[in-house]
Parts: sequence; structure tokens; C-alpha cells
Amino acid sequence: MILFAARHLAMTKSTGHFPLAAHRYIARCHFKPESLVQRARLARSFGSSGPSSKTDSQAKDIVPKKKSFWNTFLGVLVKRTVIGAGIISSSVVTLLVAFFIYDSQTYNQDCCNENLQVPKFALDPETGGPENLPILRSQLDAMDTDSKKQAYRKPKLVILGSGWGSVALLNNLNPSDYDVTVVSPTNYFLFTPMLPCAAVGTLEIKTLMESIRSILRSVNGHYLQGYADKILFDEKLVQISCKGSDDGNQKFYLPYDKLVVAVGSTSNTHGVTGLQYCHQLKTAADALQIKRQIVGNLEKACLPTTTDEERKRLLSFVVCGGGPTGVELAAEIFDLLNEDLTATYPKILKQEVSIHIIQSRSHVLNTYDKTISEYAMKRFENDNIDLLTNARVNEILPNEVVFNQKNSITGELETKTVPFGLCVWSTGVSQNPLAQSVTASLSEHQHNKRAIQTDAHLRVLGAPLGDVYAIGDCATVKTDLAEHTVEYIRHYVVNKYFNQRSQRNQIITDDDIMHLLLSHSELMELKRHISTKHPLASESLEFITELIPKYDTGNTGKLSFDQITRLLKEIDSKVTSLPATAQRAHQQGTYLGKKLSKLTSSNTTLSIDTIMKGDIDDAIAKPFKYQHLGSLAYIGNSAVFDLPGRSFVGGLVAMYLWRGIYFAQSVSMRTRVLLFMDWLNRGIFGRTCISI
Repeated sequence: MILFAARHLAMTKSTGHFPLAAHRYIARCHFKPESLVQRARLARSFGSSGPSSKTDSQAKDIVPKKKSFWNTFLGVLVKRTVIGAGIISSSVVTLLVAFFIYDSQTYNQDCCNENLQVPKFALDPETGGPENLPILRSQLDAMDTDSKKQAYRKPKLVILGSGWGSVALLNNLNPSDYDVTVVSPTNYFLFTPMLPCAAVGTLEIKTLMESIRSILRSVNGHYLQGYADKILFDEKLVQISCKGSDDGNQKFYLPYDKLVVAVGSTSNTHGVTGLQYCHQLKTAADALQIKRQIVGNLEKACLPTTTDEERKRLLSFVVCGGGPTGVELAAEIFDLLNEDLTATYPKILKQEVSIHIIQSRSHVLNTYDKTISEYAMKRFENDNIDLLTNARVNEILPNEVVFNQKNSITGELETKTVPFGLCVWSTGVSQNPLAQSVTASLSEHQHNKRAIQTDAHLRVLGAPLGDVYAIGDCATVKTDLAEHTVEYIRHYVVNKYFNQRSQRNQIITDDDIMHLLLSHSELMELKRHISTKHPLASESLEFITELIPKYDTGNTGKLSFDQITRLLKEIDSKVTSLPATAQRAHQQGTYLGKKLSKLTSSNTTLSIDTIMKGDIDDAIAKPFKYQHLGSLAYIGNSAVFDLPGRSFVGGLVAMYLWRGIYFAQSVSMRTRVLLFMDWLNRGIFGRTCISI
């Protein structure tokens, strides 16, 4: 083809005409010689031989091929748009068809005619115990599947509560190790950190809930709806109360081999009267009631019979407590009224809305870093949220809160009142009724009035060793370093100076221990030994270097038993209690779930010496150590992060990061999908101001 074009192009040398055939070929190959000079150059680059040329008139009749629309930029764009739309439409149609095919398979019309096996004692429980109540030794679904049949022969693990600690324990438990039963008045797990969002309609309440039965499916467990009234430690029974078919209370016993108490806590009243006029925010029902109250107040404020004074009272929202829950709720209420109120309600309502936070300390978020607290207060001041700091509530009346506030100038207390249409009480935690029952029945070993005391392995003090554990808000880890001084020193001396098995049998009396003198270097070794036994006290034990000179008054380089005891007592006073947060309960549940699974697999491999000591937990697992990962708080289209070693505050970017962290912590894919859909719905349509 090239030679053919060259021969025709070369004829221009002799004839002076551009051959028609060459013209067509060049046009076909998209050559565009626009001048005779270009044509001559083409001809010279090829040979001079070829067929006869056409006339000039024939050459003039040739019209260059016009450029197609589909080859232009606009044409290519249209073509690609059509192709892309077709692919997307086809994909959507394919997904819809696949969904309907899947959905059609979810409808089961088969009748259940198979012969079911049900344990006899599940249908007709035996009676016994101190009150001669039914004893539920078998569950109705104990024979439903092969996995449950195998679990039926395993040790019985009873978990009281369905919160963060319980769910974390279930997620870390080996399914084949225990016959698990969860007892709780609610048959769902509630994502409590985002309850303020549900109280104003940012999220639907079902988004924060996950069926406890669905979670139990992974460990072939059972669920019973009821309250645990008390624990009979000697008989290994839990007394359960539940509502019967006639709405009356019924009671029965539930036996256990291992028991985990994770019942949470209640709100601390601080002796304030009139709390019946307040709302709390701890359950799903609380969030729904707050939302119903907010919407109801807005509707009443629109009525022609409502006076201006009454309207201002209805639109006054008071939060008692400046902790994370109170701050986040105040921020969510502000967002609702600022972003969605004017879209659906008269604009005059926005002018009469007021939000108040009553805080006993000088600043809100007092457990966070100071910079975070100051940032939150400035943010609220810019949003016209009234911060009543250094104030304590005296009493709550039906329509107003009475409180004492310290005058910033004179320092004197002044009694003030603030009217409210909605008041929320969020001021700390107190003991659950079951926790009170446990501490009362084990009063010789339980001395904390706020929580059940456990050892470093989360075992309830006073209960049979290794039978009962307590985690979450209802429990606290007791250290009491000074009370165990003799034990610590004896263990240290035996391990250091009597390494051989034959020497370990040598008796070391308490009198020998009390007359020992330990050098400063030996005290540092003792500190490391105590840290392994009580990880929660490890930070406070770092003060031992500073305190040694205080108690070594004679500069002898050694401390006596009495001096060591006083030193450990001072260190013990510096040990802080664990925070009552979801993070703490989750870590404890994870630790305990792994340890309980390890217990079942280690019972046959433990050494005789370990079993004789009686502390099997200590033989197979290290004591629990809480690791603080940081605290978060939402403060109105922004968020704050109190992380170990640094703090971070920000606007929308921080808010999206806050959302992302909680999105990742959701317990199932279902709740993650619902979270995304609720946030998308809020962004497109706004919050729903509807109450039922």
C-alpha cells in the first residue's frame, strides 16, 4: 500500500497534478496535505513511477471527509455517559433481581412436625432451696441442636446482665466450653455512648440495639428475661424474679458452676429530693421518653392558649451534671433546635429556647484534660448554652430546679432557681440493688458502699474462690497493699532465697517476716513483684522511690516491716478506682472470656503444687490490667478526644472521626448499616420530630 501511494504521489513531478487515487488514499489514512508544498514533499519522499494521473477538474471535485460528531470531545463524552448509565442501570437491576431472589428464599412455609426433645426438668422443674422454689436445671431449647446437646453436659456459666461486659465476654468465649445462660430484664444489648443521639432523633433507638439472643447464638447459649434478686453462694443458686403470664411476679432458682455479675449501676441521687420530676438517660426507654417530652413541649409551645411565660418555660432544657453524658445531651438538644426547629416550627420558638447545664465543679468534663474542658466551655458559650458552674442542686420542684451557686466575687453561696420544661439528671453512678445484696451478704469482706469489691482476677471477695466474678460498673478492684504486706514479703523471700524445692518446705513464720529488714534494692525488687500481682497499682508503685527516704529516717539503707507497711498504705491511697465506662467493662469482659475458656482447657494440665495452692486463676492467667485508650465527647458539630499523652479538639473533621470510632465499635454489621442509614437520613431529611 505504501508503494502504491508513493507511485501516485511521484507523478506530480512530471504532470503537475495530484493523482486522484493518491488523494483518496491519503484521505483514508487521515493525511491532510493542506498546500502544494506539502504535496511536493510527500511526492519527493516516495518514488517517481506510477499510473496515469487524473485531470485538474477531477481533483477539484474531491471533497475532504468531514469529521464525525462522535469523534469530538462532546460526542465521546455523550457516548461514555450513555455506556456508564447503561452499566449502572444494569447493575442496579441485577442487584434488585438478586435481592428479590434472596428475599423469596427467606419465607419458610414448612410446618414444624418433627418430634422435639425437651428435657423433663425444663417442663417440670424440681423445687428446692431455702424458699422451696423451682430450680431450673435444664432449658427448653437444651436439645434443639447438636451443639446445644453437647453444651448441656458442660459446666453451667450464668451471666447476669446484657451490657458491654457481658457481650465482650460472650464474644471471647469458646463456644464448646460452657452451657451459657444470660439473665437480664432487657433482651438486647444497648450501645450506651450514643444514647444522647437517640434522645433527639439523630439516630433511631433500634440502631443502638442488638438482640442478645443473636449474640448468644455464637456460643449456643440461652436467655432468660428477669431480674436477679440475690445470690446463694453456698448452694450455688441465683434467685430470679420475672413477670408471669398473669403479670404477677414469679420466682425461681438458677444453678451455676461459674457466675459473672455484670448488672451495671443506677444513677446517684446525692440525696436530692424531687427526682421523680426528672428524666435519666441510661436505657432505651429513657431516650424515648426524653424525645417524647421534647416534641411534646414544642407542640404545646405552638398552641394559642400558651402564654409567653409558659412558652419560655416549656422551651427551657436543664441538664444536671457536666460529665460526658450531660454535655453530649445538651449539645444534641442544641443541634436539634438550631438545625431542624425552624424548618418545621414557627421561628419565634428558636428565640425563646434556652439550655442550661448545672455543674458542681468549676468546669464541665472535669475528668478530661484541662484544655479540652476549656474548649468545651468556650464552645457552649458561643452557642449561648448557660453554664452554671460551682452549683449544687438542692431540690427539684415540678417546674423548676433549686440550686446553690458560689458567687465568683464574694465566694458566698447564693440560692437560685431555673424553670424547666425538661430536666435530665446525669450525676454519677450508684449501686445496683443486686450489688447491694451481694455486699450485704458478704459484709465481712465487702467494705465499699458503691460497688462489689473484687481481687485483681475479678473474683468477688468473700465468695468461694473462683466461682463468682464481677465486672463493669457494678464492681471495683480492691488492692489493699498494706493488708497483704506479710504475704508479699514472704513470697518475695521464698522465691529469692529458697529456690530449691526442698528448701521451699522450710517454714517461715509471721514473726520471722516482721523482723526482716529489706534494703532499698530489695524494696525495688519487691515493688516489681507487687506490680505483677496488682497491675492496677503499678503506676502508684512508681512513687516508692520518692517515699523511701521519707520512711528511712535514720538513713540506714534498710526498712523494717512496720516502715514498709506504712509506705504501702500511703501508696495504696494513691491508687485510683477504675472509671465507670463502657471501655472498662469491655476490657474486663474480654479478659474474663479468654480466662474462662483457658480454665476449662487447663484443668487437666495444672501442676500439683498449683492446685494445692488453690489459686487456679493465678496459675493460668495474669491479673487484669486496665489500659486507658482515651475518652471521647461530642459537643455540637465538633468533638474532643482525651487520649493518653495528648489531647485533640476539632470541628467537623473531629466529629466525623468520633463517628468513625463508634461505627467501628458497633457489635454487628446490622447496627453499622443502620448507623450509616440514620446519618444519611439526618443529612438529607433532617431529624424526625415525631413521637409516639
